[in-house]
Amino acid sequence: MANHKSAEKRIRANEAKQDRNKYQAKTMRNALKGLRSTKDKKAASELLPGVSAMLDKLAKKNVIHKSKAANLKSKLTKMVNGLA
Repeated sequence: MANHKSAEKRIRANEAKQDRNKYQAKTMRNALKGLRSTKDKKAASELLPGVSAMLDKLAKKNVIHKSKAANLKSKLTKMVNGLA
């Protein structure tokens, strides 16, 4: 157990940040799954900018690494362009 007030506050703040990061990461995974499951090129093309923006925001907030965001965006773009 923490012995200082600042340590207790740090524990509370870390728990709040952990909950927020978990929520954002799960929302990202759901968005990726939705885009990947789309077989229609027009619908996928409409979803792609929103998912790309989400990845950029999460990389900026250090929820995911910037290279991971870039790799995901690249793969998703290739997948959308390859749809018939």
